[in-house]
Amino acid sequence: MEIAEDFTELVRKKAEKHYRQGRFFCGESVLRGIVDVSGQKERRALVALASGFGTGMGEAGCACGAVVGGIMALGLFFGRTMPGDPKVNACMALARELHDQFRAKHRSVCCRVLNRGVVHDSPEQQENCAQRTADAAGIAAAIIARELKRQARDAEKKAGP
Repeated sequence: MEIAEDFTELVRKKAEKHYRQGRFFCGESVLRGIVDVSGQKERRALVALASGFGTGMGEAGCACGAVVGGIMALGLFFGRTMPGDPKVNACMALARELHDQFRAKHRSVCCRVLNRGVVHDSPEQQENCAQRTADAAGIAAAIIARELKRQARDAEKKAGP
């Protein structure tokens, strides 16, 4: 799969747009942005998998749905489909990378902590979550782009001159 140079920025903008327009929750927005920008529109139905993660897992305030949507996107590209497939280990490492980068920027991946002191559905909360949606989408997209480029280089080396 060919990834455009501006893939990360396009995904960030698309995910943020979906969220700001109220079209999707944060996790859905991240996954939809990545599916659309990567040219996999036939996989849009998979966005439904992220529907229950809004507002920290069904409004429970737990894991940030945007981070969950990003991890789902990583699984879409790098996850396993067969038991025992060792590529799950690489996917887990990429998921941890996304988690750690997001946490470093926002101090937490817990929706309740991220929105502490902010009124639910207030303009402030919506703005905060729009930015977090864009950030999670951007981090996931950067990881996807990097890994797909690495895979392409490895395949070229394997094929030889």
